[in-house]
Amino acid sequence: MGMISEFKDFIAKGNAMDLAVGVIIGASFGAIVNSLVSDVITPALLNPALKAAQVEDLAGLKTDGGILYGKFLAAVISFLVIAFVIFLMVKGINSMKKKEEPAPAAPAGPTQEQLLAEIRDLLKK
Repeated sequence: MGMISEFKDFIAKGNAMDLAVGVIIGASFGAIVNSLVSDVITPALLNPALKAAQVEDLAGLKTDGGILYGKFLAAVISFLVIAFVIFLMVKGINSMKKKEEPAPAAPAGPTQEQLLAEIRDLLKK
C-alpha cells in the first residue's frame, strides 16, 4: 500500500502536473507553429517567382550511392524557418510583457565608521 500512496503523492505534486500541462500546451503550440510555417510563411516566401526553390523539390535529390542529401537540406531549411518564426514569436511576446519596476533600494545600514564609533563609545563605558 505504501507504493500506491507514494505514487499518488507524486502525481499530486505540482511538478508532475506542471509537466503534463507543459507537454499538452507544447503539442498545441507545435501545431500552431507548423500551421503558421506551412500555411502562411512558406507560401509567402515561395511565391511564383521563386517556384524553382521549393523545399519539397529538394527532397528528391540524391547521389548515385543513394544518399538523400536533398531530404537533409529540406529538413535543415525547414528547421531554420521554424526556428526563426519561433524566435519572432518569443520576441513579440517578451516585448508585450509588462516591464517590472525595479524594487526600491533597501535602507542603508550604518557605515563602518558609525559602527566603530559605537563600539568605541561602548568600550569607554
